[in-house]
Amino acid sequence: MSDLDFTGKVVLVTGSSRGIGAEMIKAFGRRGANCIVNYFTDPQGQNKADADNVGKDLKDPLLIDCDVTRPDQVEAMMKQIQDERGGLDVLVNNSGIIRDRTIKKMTPEEFENIIRVNLAGTFNVTQKAMPILRDGGRVINMSSVSGQMGLFGQANYSSSKAAIIALTKVSARELARQNITVNAIAPGFIDVGMSKGMPDEVTENFKKQIPLGRLGDVQEIVDAALFLASPMASYITGHVLNVNGGYYMG
Repeated sequence: MSDLDFTGKVVLVTGSSRGIGAEMIKAFGRRGANCIVNYFTDPQGQNKADADNVGKDLKDPLLIDCDVTRPDQVEAMMKQIQDERGGLDVLVNNSGIIRDRTIKKMTPEEFENIIRVNLAGTFNVTQKAMPILRDGGRVINMSSVSGQMGLFGQANYSSSKAAIIALTKVSARELARQNITVNAIAPGFIDVGMSKGMPDEVTENFKKQIPLGRLGDVQEIVDAALFLASPMASYITGHVLNVNGGYYMG
């Protein structure tokens, strides 16, 4: 059996209706996992439509509408997973938003909203997943190079992603007694999702600062998640895996 065979494993990726999260859950699905797609209903219904499209690539997926900032909804999601799938083996905390503005212009709401979704959301899902995570499970949190370097105009986003690193280390200590590992992935600039919307001149400027001279491919983040969720990473916990082409070498 391949170390990247997840047959029989129950995998939840939050915020998996599009972007990196969608590619992650599909990758787990191709490797035999029992997949759970999480989305949050928006007024236009786009997230639900995107989640349905992701589900078409999966075998018997469970699609769950859940706002990760709402502990009651997260608890209900975990109960549904327990009732319908019997437990959880791999959790990827991927839900996140971004709203750049300088500190001088940033409103308290703009700061708090990003913290609420990115950090509190990761905490809520981790906490509510603990009772249903099986022995030997995996938790993977999505941080960012921004949380390590503090990028201009990202006081809210950088703060949330730096705090996720701290939360990862605390979670790794507390969940070790259940033989559950907790690690973080810190992507750099990737050719999908948040980085995709950067103006061309900004993208080119960042490329000049990246030793490998290019943006990352989404598959390179997916591969990192597959590795950390696999038996190959059984003795790695509390670690931050940088996938950024050398942009940050901390």
